[in-house]
Amino acid sequence: MNVESRIETSRVDLSPYLHGRSFEDAWEQFQEEGYVIFTDVLSSGQLEQQRAALKPWIDADIRGRNNFEGSQSNRIYGMLDKDPVFADLISHPLQLAFAERELGESCLLYACLAINLHPGETVQPWHFDDSHCGLARPRDPLSLSTFWSISETTETNGATEIIPGSHKWGDEQPAGANRGSDFKTGVTDKKDGGKDDHPDMIKATMPAGSLMIAKGTLWHRGGGNDSDAHRLIVTPQFCKGWCRPLEQQLLAVSPEKVARFPKRVQELLGYNIHPPFMGYVDGMHPSRKLSDGTA
Repeated sequence: MNVESRIETSRVDLSPYLHGRSFEDAWEQFQEEGYVIFTDVLSSGQLEQQRAALKPWIDADIRGRNNFEGSQSNRIYGMLDKDPVFADLISHPLQLAFAERELGESCLLYACLAINLHPGETVQPWHFDDSHCGLARPRDPLSLSTFWSISETTETNGATEIIPGSHKWGDEQPAGANRGSDFKTGVTDKKDGGKDDHPDMIKATMPAGSLMIAKGTLWHRGGGNDSDAHRLIVTPQFCKGWCRPLEQQLLAVSPEKVARFPKRVQELLGYNIHPPFMGYVDGMHPSRKLSDGTA
């Protein structure tokens, strides 16, 4: 089985995105606080590309189905099947440098969605993104989440709210933590904004074009939108190579479209191997299915 080499993120020049900060300094903050924010990562042209690609799906105005998704939010899933431009975000070298160091080079794209908060949206339940695994805390995270601000995120328009250091917690939970009913279709009984605030929480305000990276064990929630403007982010999420992705990428994106993506994006979708052989197809590397047309 031939496991082809992957991008060596350590050899990629990240200085244009770090703005004078060292990668190790940013990594240290990530380890200590559970998150790190970088501003001015995307250019105005890149932002316009992302907005243009998202516009048809936002205009369709399909609202969330439960408390977790948000009844005043648009959630756009299966993004790579909708427009290949989203591969530019998924394969961004700064994001991958964190994902690969945190989770290993065999990491997978766990989910990728856009979230557009309408005015009047209320706060999301508190949650951490790898809670589904059911493993006792404290522990190392199994996933990593990133948040790209396609529009500015502010104190009033729904900036993601985080509890720094909460990635180290054990079984304690903040008031307003997600319940099973928060994922039930048709149940939208969330409290209005400002309820269940945690004394240590901060709002991750970011100019458009910024990137926040957070550990899968960090408690956070989408903020309430008390402004008169929409708040738009894209959130690619990654998991360890032996974990099952939240969104089944092999079915979400057709093989014909996958074959046209960069090799690294193909790997992140699942056309790769977690050593020694997890992820094989008929004893062979799954990427062969893209070249022989049988996927």
